[in-house]
Amino acid sequence: MAPYINFVLSKEPNTLNIKGEITMSENKQVVLTYEGVKKIESELEYLKTVKRKEVTEKIKVAVSYGDLSENSEYDEAKNEQAFTEGRIATLENMLKNAKIIDDDDIKTDVVSVGAAVKVLDKEFGDELEITIVGSAEADPMEMKISNEAPIGRGLVGAKVGDVVEIQIPDGSITYEVLEIKRR
Repeated sequence: MAPYINFVLSKEPNTLNIKGEITMSENKQVVLTYEGVKKIESELEYLKTVKRKEVTEKIKVAVSYGDLSENSEYDEAKNEQAFTEGRIATLENMLKNAKIIDDDDIKTDVVSVGAAVKVLDKEFGDELEITIVGSAEADPMEMKISNEAPIGRGLVGAKVGDVVEIQIPDGSITYEVLEIKRR
């Protein structure tokens, strides 16, 4: 079989080098809630048990077409395999370096990772509930904001009644912290 170079282009902090080894921030601590750990473990299990088999089958089918030098199905399947293996390595590394936030450790007197924060947008008068999470769990569509993102950084450390002005790429926003609770 022809040699194959494994590489993954990804926004993830961990990527694979040509030898398939994890590089860059392999020891970066990842802040996760129990919910985040379960989500990562679930994705990892799916990738290892289902996705790997699907990709292996795609490779077998592509090989059966013959000449691999001009076989786009084979190239696509191998790229999918590289991406899958890279994602598995990334998730395993996240779990290995996880700092798990216990629900009992989430403070309700000050905004911290794992806290659900009800804020009032001073410009529009809207009340929002934002959950502060580690970067691996961030999902803006679910109002789960990373503690490393501008809004998360601006809210961490605030107390009920505090008014915080946060610099964002489009200017600034001002929130008043109304309530802090565990998720």
